[in-house]
Amino acid sequence: MVDLSVDIAGLKLKNPIMPASGTFSEELAEVFDLDRLGAHVTKTITRGWRDGNPTPRVCEVNGSMLNSIGIPSKGVGAFLEKVVPFYRHYETPLVVSISGNTADEFATLCSEVSVDGVAAIEVNISCPNIEEDGKAFAIRPSSTYDVMCKLRAATKLPLWAKLTPNTGETPEVARAAEEGGADALVVANTILSMAIDIHSRRPKLGNLMGGLSGPSIKPIALRMAYQCARATRIPVIGCGGISTVEDVIEFLIAGASAVQVGTATFIHPTAMVSIIEGLESWLAAEGLSSVRDLIGTVIDGEQNEAVVFMEAAP
Repeated sequence: MVDLSVDIAGLKLKNPIMPASGTFSEELAEVFDLDRLGAHVTKTITRGWRDGNPTPRVCEVNGSMLNSIGIPSKGVGAFLEKVVPFYRHYETPLVVSISGNTADEFATLCSEVSVDGVAAIEVNISCPNIEEDGKAFAIRPSSTYDVMCKLRAATKLPLWAKLTPNTGETPEVARAAEEGGADALVVANTILSMAIDIHSRRPKLGNLMGGLSGPSIKPIALRMAYQCARATRIPVIGCGGISTVEDVIEFLIAGASAVQVGTATFIHPTAMVSIIEGLESWLAAEGLSSVRDLIGTVIDGEQNEAVVFMEAAP
C-alpha cells in the first residue's frame, strides 16, 4: 500500500491532486466520484454579480489554451446558498477561490465565505487591483503583503495565496505572502498572452489579451514552484500545465506538496482520477511507501541553484 496523503498547513488531504480554480464544477459528479480527489477547489467568486469578459473568451494555441473569461460570478449570496451545500455531501475538503478589486473588498468576501463546510480559502491575488492602476496584487511584494494582512485578519481559516507568473520578483512576492499570513502558496496562475487571427487581423479573444494555460507553461510554473518552495517555509501547491503523472512527479520533486490540474480536465474529464491512479502505481514501482518521500528531493547543488536564481543579462 502506498500512502498518498499530504498535509497542507494542517489541512489533511487523502492525495495531492486537486482541480485548478475555474476548471472544475459540480457537473463532474456525473463523470466520476468527487471524493477521489484530494480537495475540491471552486471556480473563483466575487462579492456581487459579474458578467465576465466579452466573447470570444477561449482559443487554442499550440496545444495549450488562451482564455479571458473575466471571472463571471453570481455573487457570494448564490454561492453560499447553492454551491457550499452541494459539497457538504462529500468528505473531501472544500477550498473556495475568491477575488476582489481592492484589499478591503477581498477581506470582506473572505469573512463572508468563512462558513461551515469551507476548509480553506484560495485568494486569487493574481487578479487586478484597481487601487494600483489595475496591476495584480501579487506582482509586487508590498501590495502582496498588504492584501494578505487584511485577509489574515478577516478569517481563521487557512489561506492559500494564488500567485501570478507575470512578475519578476517571484521569491520576494512568495515571502511577502508568507509574512502577510498565507498558510500555503498556489503557484501559479496563467501567463498574460495574446493571439491574432491573421485573416481578420483581429485578436482571437474579445478582451484582446488573456491567460495562457496548458502544457506550454509547465516549465515556467515548475521553475516558480521550485523558487517558492526554497524561499518560504509554507507548503507550495504547483499549478500550470500539469496533465500527466510525470508532470506531477516533477512538481513534487521540485518541492511542491500538492498540485492542481486545470486545462487537462477540459480535454479528459477524468484526467485527475487517472493521475491519482498513475501516481500510486509509480510510487509503488519505485519502492516508495509514501508520496511525502518524494517532496523536495530535487538534486540541485550550489552551482545549479545559482543558475536558477541568476537574473538574465540585459
